[in-house]
Amino acid sequence: MKIEFGGDFIVPRTPDEVYSFLVDPERFCLLLPDYQSMTKHDAKNFSVNLRVGISHIRGNAIVKMTLAEENPVTHARYEGKGDVPSGTATLSAGFHLEPNGSGTKVIWKGESQIGGRLPSLAGGLLQPLAKKNIQKMIDALQKALS
Repeated sequence: MKIEFGGDFIVPRTPDEVYSFLVDPERFCLLLPDYQSMTKHDAKNFSVNLRVGISHIRGNAIVKMTLAEENPVTHARYEGKGDVPSGTATLSAGFHLEPNGSGTKVIWKGESQIGGRLPSLAGGLLQPLAKKNIQKMIDALQKALS
């Protein structure tokens, strides 16, 4: 099952400040819904442990993330792979930053591919829950950068 997401928002911070926040997993991982912990392996690689669940399928997911693309102050993209209860997940999430008056416009997009038994077990609940959690993270990110 493929889930795509994206959007944009404006924050009252400089592109440099926003970029520094978004490429620092020790800062932005705390905003992830159901965050448990994060382990930084080196400057571009980290693992994040999340509590996940839908209906009767619950557990922890450990997602290994890599900062796959970076163009300081304007663009970065993460790639990740992990095991989730009754399935696997791969994801790609990136952002592009543009100066906007005295602030910054953040354009974000990504996709996730969920495999294994999870999509069939979760039925139609998986995509709405994923979109809800993504929006929670974006709302928390906007608040943190305001």
